[in-house]
Amino acid sequence: MDQQKIRNVAIIAHVDHGKTTLVDQLFRHSGMFRDNQQVAERLMDSMDLERERGITIASKNGSYEYKDFHINIIDTPGHADFGGQVERVLRMADGAVLLVDAQEGPMPQTFFVVKKALAANLPILVVINKIDKPGARCDWAVDQVFDLLDRLNAPDDILDFPVVYASAKDGFAISEPDDPVAEDTGMNVISDMILQHVPPPSGDEGEPLQLQINTIDYSPYLGRLGIGKLVNGRININSNVVVGRRDGSIKPIRITKIFGFVGDQQVPIESATTGEIVAVAGMDDVTVGVTFTDPDDPRPLPLIEIDPPTISMNFIPNDSPFAGLEGKYVTSRHLEERLNRETLADVALRVEPLTEGVGFQVSGRGELHLSILIEKMRREGYEFQVTRPHVIMKEDGGQTLEPYEELTVDVDEQYQGVVIEKLGNLKGILLDLQVENRMARMKFKVPTRGLLGYRSEFMTDTRGMGVMNYVFAEWGPYAGEIQNRTSGVMIVKEPCTTVAYALFNLQDRGQLFLGPGIDVYKGQIIGEHCRPADLVVNPAKGKKLTNVRAAGSDEAVILTPPLDMSLEDCIAYINDDELVEITPSAIRLRKQKDARIRA
Repeated sequence: MDQQKIRNVAIIAHVDHGKTTLVDQLFRHSGMFRDNQQVAERLMDSMDLERERGITIASKNGSYEYKDFHINIIDTPGHADFGGQVERVLRMADGAVLLVDAQEGPMPQTFFVVKKALAANLPILVVINKIDKPGARCDWAVDQVFDLLDRLNAPDDILDFPVVYASAKDGFAISEPDDPVAEDTGMNVISDMILQHVPPPSGDEGEPLQLQINTIDYSPYLGRLGIGKLVNGRININSNVVVGRRDGSIKPIRITKIFGFVGDQQVPIESATTGEIVAVAGMDDVTVGVTFTDPDDPRPLPLIEIDPPTISMNFIPNDSPFAGLEGKYVTSRHLEERLNRETLADVALRVEPLTEGVGFQVSGRGELHLSILIEKMRREGYEFQVTRPHVIMKEDGGQTLEPYEELTVDVDEQYQGVVIEKLGNLKGILLDLQVENRMARMKFKVPTRGLLGYRSEFMTDTRGMGVMNYVFAEWGPYAGEIQNRTSGVMIVKEPCTTVAYALFNLQDRGQLFLGPGIDVYKGQIIGEHCRPADLVVNPAKGKKLTNVRAAGSDEAVILTPPLDMSLEDCIAYINDDELVEITPSAIRLRKQKDARIRA
């Protein structure tokens, strides 16, 4: 493949600004699919969790042909919790397409991914997406992008960025927001912008081989595949190379398969040259950051620097009375093997054995990062328990420092008072407040600890109409104690099956988490108490029966629907003396054994 005809582009954006939909349309308008071909929506979102949640969790590679050019597309996650992926995959790109919602403008996570792109010295190409929205503000969005780049001290050539206006959902892109849209208007304007403003990959085919692995894929037939860009040299199938590993050692291996990317598919190829993005097989324990290089003149590339984790949780084997009944993998050895396997592909994750007791401390970039890992393990048949998340502190000059987030909140102005009050209790500081068209946009600086579990409270306070996004701001002084939960919980007294009559009498005491007919055990949490103290209850208490019947004495039992809590809600809800029990078929809250005795 001619190196001058290759373009490697990363698509970066905030969550839900339309990255994956845009990639779909670029593929479609390149003529890759037949007119009558059935193509899945959000083609690059291949994981079940990605399709269910509508977010990109793992970066993906794809490509399409346009005007004799081969354009490699790298679809990146938009959420800062998966920022470890963004940092790695930008190494493969020679330019970045920044997607911005025409109504919302750049959001906090946009700040995060643009900062990473500027650190990699990539040219920024701007696409203002969703211009078909009634509230679209195209000129305002462009001004906001300029302000963002200026705030990040971008050089002058990047501040003079090209702009295209698009609606990925409707499948068109135009040069100016007022240009007419005809039936045959496609996405060619974006492809032309990529060809014009993204340089071909640098590097020399005559130099010794250098291929750094930025992403890991898995094939059921070939095992682990390493994906990366050929920085220099050439690679052939069945060639002998050496791998510069993360610990500095060199290991000889044989390349058994090479795959190129066509659309979202991997296609076997015989060889690849400088500038191409390929997947290679041949090393069973390939990890992110290693360099495949020439055995006669090995030149490993510098390792990828990754931001440190900010949150940790303990993963421990399940020891509840229901242990082993629902899961396939239940021992600490199973847990260790699975967590270590995850660290090979996710360098932002850190796993360490617990010094006290059995289990592992797992550290990641945020609540979502760890909850996605938990959900993946649960679906694979693992059964275990997790503790409340804790923010990782650090010591500097005898002072304890903790991470702070920059939180941006968009709410109707009638709710701004309650949001400011709640965040004030969580040690948040209001930095900026703007009101436009009865919508308030507020910026806060809040300790990361304060935001653990706040999202569900925020959605209740704003009647589900608010939007909150946050990104890591800085390390700052310890803010003092922050109260997690003011209410106690209802704890089951003895093993039983819940009964509607008993629950009916308990619902006056607080909010229930379970309905009738569910098996529970001693120490399990079935609801929130309306007072600060915990309450031990018997959810199986039946009605005393007599042979006397009177009109009105047997009213129907009417239960309020129980609160259905998601995995993230459960993790954020628990206190330090409580656990979340996770099995393939259930998520339960429970007290730890020593805490249950006190209750």
